[in-house]
Amino acid sequence: MRVAIVHYWLVSMRGGEKVVEALCDLYPQADIFTLVYDPAAVSQKIREHKVTTSFLQKIPGATRHYQALLPLMPFALESFDLRGYDLVISSESGPAKGIIPPPQAAHVCYCHSPMRYLWDHYHFYRANAGFLQRTAMPLLAPALRAWDVTTSARVDRFVANSHHVAARIGKYYRRGATVLYPPVAVGAFRPVDTIEDFYLCAGQLVPYKRVDLAVEAFTRMKKKLVVIGEGTELARLKAMAGPTIEFLGHAPFQVLKSHMARCRALVFPGEEDFGIVPVEAMASGRPVVAYGVGGALETVVHNRTGLLFPEQSVDALIDAIIEFETCEGTFQPGRIRTHAVRFSEQNFSEGFRAIVEEELSAQDMGRVGQPNPRIITPPPRLKNLGAIH
Repeated sequence: MRVAIVHYWLVSMRGGEKVVEALCDLYPQADIFTLVYDPAAVSQKIREHKVTTSFLQKIPGATRHYQALLPLMPFALESFDLRGYDLVISSESGPAKGIIPPPQAAHVCYCHSPMRYLWDHYHFYRANAGFLQRTAMPLLAPALRAWDVTTSARVDRFVANSHHVAARIGKYYRRGATVLYPPVAVGAFRPVDTIEDFYLCAGQLVPYKRVDLAVEAFTRMKKKLVVIGEGTELARLKAMAGPTIEFLGHAPFQVLKSHMARCRALVFPGEEDFGIVPVEAMASGRPVVAYGVGGALETVVHNRTGLLFPEQSVDALIDAIIEFETCEGTFQPGRIRTHAVRFSEQNFSEGFRAIVEEELSAQDMGRVGQPNPRIITPPPRLKNLGAIH
């Protein structure tokens, strides 16, 4: 079986690229197609595969300013020649599903999110964009949304990384989706005996992550907060931070792992589609104080593996920290870690393989003239695969 993996861009190693790595393990013979590619920025596992880029790769600075090329991405994706492949797996967020799959191939889309900057986060992104982008977005967005919806019909089976994302797939594409949580390397994290007097924020420092809420809250409370990560918000966050805030920038994995295990709690004030960082913290045995929307509702169990606060504001976060410190001793590291194990790489691999096998069987049924169920809402036994019960 010839397999093609289509990923939006390969210029860093974040959650989406970890999914690509897991797909590479499942299909070691697969070829990878991507809009732009920086080999130095991805893992050896990905580099071992044949990687085909689009014509965007030839544009100077494309690997750094790829987001500005969004209007060209539909043309670039549709230029990929996928003839001869039996299975096409698109890793969708950026976009990726807009390829033209061969008629005989099964197209399974693992959707991290419908494009946020076209749909539910459109007004947020526009409000935080520069003048040129803010002016261009209303002109370009309607056509891009129409293309995005149209290309959803090219997918035989949607797989969502959370129920939160599955609901958005239903809202914007009017399609059902199987829920399968993404792979988290829970085995790489372990609890430790010594917990130190600091809280942790970790991840990309961009506006929608709302790390500014944590910086302001901990500055006001005069409590120690360590921030690990880099991004466009770093300078602004440093300017507003008080003396109790420590910025480590882009830290090596061992530094992140050590801080995960030693912090009092991870603070997670943003809205995420799933959110791998909270699961990593819980795999380290540490509780999570998170804004109670999106993926956090599916990964953090209130009063068992952390606390969820109801409003994305500094005051609500401060109230949550005060509440956390009154019951901090009730959170059991072993119990928290056990909960995190259900999001393991093994569970993802077993679940994804089962979904693909079911889709290939459905396609074979269609070829011999039997009803093909692949365009119907996924069957109950797989619909909530990996979900918390």
